[in-house]
Amino acid sequence: MNRLCLNHFAAAACASVLAMAAPASPAFAQALAPVAAATPRADSATVEGGEVRYFVHGDLNSGKRPVVVLHGAFMSSDAMRPLTDLIADRPLIVVDQRGHGRTGDLPGPITYEALADDAAAVLADAGVAKADVIGYSMGAGAALQLALRHPQRVDHLVIASVSFNEAGNLPGFSQMMDGITPEIFAGTPMEAEFKRLAPDPDAFASVVGKIKVMDRGQDWPAEQIRALASPTFIIVGDHDIVRPEHAVELYRLRGGGETARASQPFLTESPPARLAILPASSHVDVFGDPALLAAMILPFLDDQTRPPPGGLFDDIPGSE
Repeated sequence: MNRLCLNHFAAAACASVLAMAAPASPAFAQALAPVAAATPRADSATVEGGEVRYFVHGDLNSGKRPVVVLHGAFMSSDAMRPLTDLIADRPLIVVDQRGHGRTGDLPGPITYEALADDAAAVLADAGVAKADVIGYSMGAGAALQLALRHPQRVDHLVIASVSFNEAGNLPGFSQMMDGITPEIFAGTPMEAEFKRLAPDPDAFASVVGKIKVMDRGQDWPAEQIRALASPTFIIVGDHDIVRPEHAVELYRLRGGGETARASQPFLTESPPARLAILPASSHVDVFGDPALLAAMILPFLDDQTRPPPGGLFDDIPGSE
């Protein structure tokens, strides 16, 4: 397992194993207790090369803005349950992205652009004009590309552990990716889960080959990212594969760190960008505390700001 965790996408796979197999802590179990797990509605959207499977939790006609959830590489919609079970007050669309889960391998490469177009097709198939989007790792790249390629589809954007160019990753990342082979997954839960869910269980080697080259030549224009209208929440670990400096750069591109806003004693309106750098957290650990993620993400989706602290600050203008 340690060998697999040496690289970006295999780390996401490790997160998948933790999410599906690790016993919940007492606090996490308590947080889940009030949630009644209803059977989601399964559906599929026609995309280039085949069908993408997705699952709808809740009522898309409730009047509440739906949330699309996009998993990381070597994961599936099932692996996102520790987080999605905590987002119970709005409808969810959780996607098995191409090459993963019940969608399985489709013809052609796996690219962030293709994943983004798939997600747009899922929204169209579900009859949803616009949604909030949460993506982790590979899914965060897909979410960012969804906002770039289909901006009319995206309201709030949550992107965890993502870079928008190759320089955003730690040195040596490309070389580590070159070392991925299907054989290193032999006998692992990631391989077993793929074979359990995929329409073609023998396609695992094909998917590994496609994923290992996804980030080669990645360089998404900064000015296009700057021009996005979607409020954006960037999340990384302080020991992530994505460099903290790159996360700050992305945060500033999205409107974070503006001097006039930062000079206010209290935020009176939701800022266009938020940034969380989780302490003592690797790429895997970013997804390791779903309750913490939900506690940060849900106020963002609702455009909430923190309440002013009391006591010493009660008489400061603007604190009411």
